[in-house]
Amino acid sequence: MNRFSTFAPAIALLGGLLLVSGVREQYQTLPAQPMKTIPITLMGMSGREQIVAEEERKVAGMSDYVMRSFGEDSLNPAFSLYVGYYDRQVQGKTIHSPRNCLPGAGWEIMASSRMPVPGGAPGTINRVILVNSGVRALVYYWYQGRGRIEASEYRVKWDLLRDAALHGRTEEALVRIVVAVAPGPPGKMPTADDAQIKAADAIARRAAEEVTPMVAKVLPAFPGA
Repeated sequence: MNRFSTFAPAIALLGGLLLVSGVREQYQTLPAQPMKTIPITLMGMSGREQIVAEEERKVAGMSDYVMRSFGEDSLNPAFSLYVGYYDRQVQGKTIHSPRNCLPGAGWEIMASSRMPVPGGAPGTINRVILVNSGVRALVYYWYQGRGRIEASEYRVKWDLLRDAALHGRTEEALVRIVVAVAPGPPGKMPTADDAQIKAADAIARRAAEEVTPMVAKVLPAFPGA
């Protein structure tokens, strides 16, 4: 375990406290383009717009978002895409980690790891396998903004503190791809040779490879990025 990993929780806590207390005034940074201008076609499929309920949007706190499902029909989508943008992050208005939200919605994390960004862009993303009452899903998610793509919540908090102090900038997007997976044998943990998981990974990787540059184009420019 490297030194950063050892002190990451303490750094994240300190960063949160300093951010809440106000390192400096945080600028409200509008995106270069609205999230809905992200191309509606991915992997040759046209997306169907989905609406986040107003109450859910208030809880999540994003200033702009796009959510779409892709596949043959709305009842059996191949995958879904969500991009939630925060023009600034202050007390009561920060990105909620899916790792904290999913268990509250009844999902159990069966496996979790990090992987390089598909397509070779710098950074890492999260790969999570979930189960809920026998229903399985593969989720890729990451934080994108201020010139970075990052998986680690601790690293994100540290970068947030630094950029808030140096630039007064805390804007960021949460990007999430969800692929439904056929149910596996009851009680069996997913394995590397699980054919359904492999198929879902192939979809998620290709979608992530196409999505990351699309998201980058709608995000505001950042010094040094």
